[in-house]
Amino acid sequence: MTSYTFAPEYELPHWPFLPPPELNSDKTTRHPIVIVGAGPAGLTLACDLASRGVRAILLDDDDTVGVRGASSRGICYAQKSLEIFARLGIYQRIADKGITWSFGRTFSGEREVYSFNLKADSVSVQPPFINLQQFYVEWFLVERVLELGLTDLRWNNRVTQVTPLQGGVRVEIETPAGSYTIEADHLIDATGANSPIRTQLGIDAHPSRSTDRWCISDVRFRKPLPTERWTWVDAPFNEGRGVWQHLMADGVWRIDYQMPEDCDVAEISKPEVAGARLREQLGPDVEFEFVWIGPYGYRDHLLDNFRHGRILFIGDAAHVVSPFGARGGNTGIQDAANLGWKLALVVQGQAGDELLDSYDAERRPAAAENLQVTSRSARFLAPRSQAEHVMRRAVVDLAARHPFARALVNTGRMSVANDYPAAPHLPEGAMTVQNIPLAMQDGTPTSVMELLRGNGGTQCLGLWFAPTHAQAAEAVNLQGSLPLRLLAVGGDSGLPTLQASEPLACHLGNPPPGSLVLVRPDAYRAACLAKPDARSIAAFVRRAMSLR
Repeated sequence: MTSYTFAPEYELPHWPFLPPPELNSDKTTRHPIVIVGAGPAGLTLACDLASRGVRAILLDDDDTVGVRGASSRGICYAQKSLEIFARLGIYQRIADKGITWSFGRTFSGEREVYSFNLKADSVSVQPPFINLQQFYVEWFLVERVLELGLTDLRWNNRVTQVTPLQGGVRVEIETPAGSYTIEADHLIDATGANSPIRTQLGIDAHPSRSTDRWCISDVRFRKPLPTERWTWVDAPFNEGRGVWQHLMADGVWRIDYQMPEDCDVAEISKPEVAGARLREQLGPDVEFEFVWIGPYGYRDHLLDNFRHGRILFIGDAAHVVSPFGARGGNTGIQDAANLGWKLALVVQGQAGDELLDSYDAERRPAAAENLQVTSRSARFLAPRSQAEHVMRRAVVDLAARHPFARALVNTGRMSVANDYPAAPHLPEGAMTVQNIPLAMQDGTPTSVMELLRGNGGTQCLGLWFAPTHAQAAEAVNLQGSLPLRLLAVGGDSGLPTLQASEPLACHLGNPPPGSLVLVRPDAYRAACLAKPDARSIAAFVRRAMSLR
């Protein structure tokens, strides 16, 4: 029998348990924001709030990052998430450690059906995707949160009971030093797919009936493979089922093998079984060592509402989708970015509580869209009827010969930032603004995220295309009374001015001279005002941000 070697386990950081002050108090302390769960969504939210000068408590029942014994978990971080990380100050660490890619190949059997390059449609500073093991992203977020200094990050604090109150939430917590109780104005559940808070409150997540099963092999090869995303629709070396192949940090390859729903999860993750799959794929002489082998299964779910009074659900606690196209973890990170600036305005007293309703109004449709997209990918990769098998074979055959059919080969529509629907606070809806490289009038380089990051709080950007002196003079004083930063794009108005940028203008829909585009704190285009003046700008900012 062939023996297989394993690389040394990753040495993850551990943070100490510090007894919270409430353990020694008879009084129940009230806190504005309590976040439960230090995964990617919870950490991103805590970091976002801290970057806006807002304090929060973050509770986690462990003392480290990632999942004990697991290597990669989530690995594929999309451009919108990378732009969020740029604003939060950890993007460069992710880029330096991770693997940047934009090129992918799709195979059916032994035949390459088509290839793609995602970079072609991007104008952002950030690339379409970076692959990096999830624990590294969490690690970088923890260190950034600690650096910002406004988050009380409490390790080994397990929430045992949540009780909704009038205007708040009671939270009971168990620690190695004893139990205590606190209250929160707002509680954010970021505890993941198996949320104990959601279960305790009896909130139906509407899970799917079937479980999709996969087995991950994290592997180092002696001879490197191409740094590309390779996908097999029906791999002959995996009994005609799907396979994904990605490079991650540290020279580790992540290979996902689709498994039968009724498989024996212990059997499929034995080293000799996983090794046989690899040799079937890459040849009997391939030299490698395992870093980690692990089965995983998931069931889709989606809450009816992401807000229940003073409790808000983000990430997998609110929604789970299949992993095709990297729409799971990225959606949770983008939930946090949507919620962060809204919570900041509410707890700072600048906006009314109704602003938090827009979190559900925007992010639930985004999650529903992602669920629909990934469910279609799942059906394409695991047909449930003979007719679906026939359809898939026909599509793959067409795609190999005709470019128009390649869009029908659904191995996972890659994660993109979701548009938001029109609403009373957002008559035009909203669409993401990429992190376009820009320059100030004096040549100083900047970018959309740098401008948002430099606000020192929570402000909209008002990008005013070639305003007149009179227009600028009338509106400039709005900056003192509203969370708004005005910048001219071209012209000579007396406002701080960006050099005219064709990529920016094109990306924003080519606004005519004199018009003003409002960009929200989460880098979403909220409106284009064709004939702005001080009154119309103030009215729209107040409506879009539910200001008091």
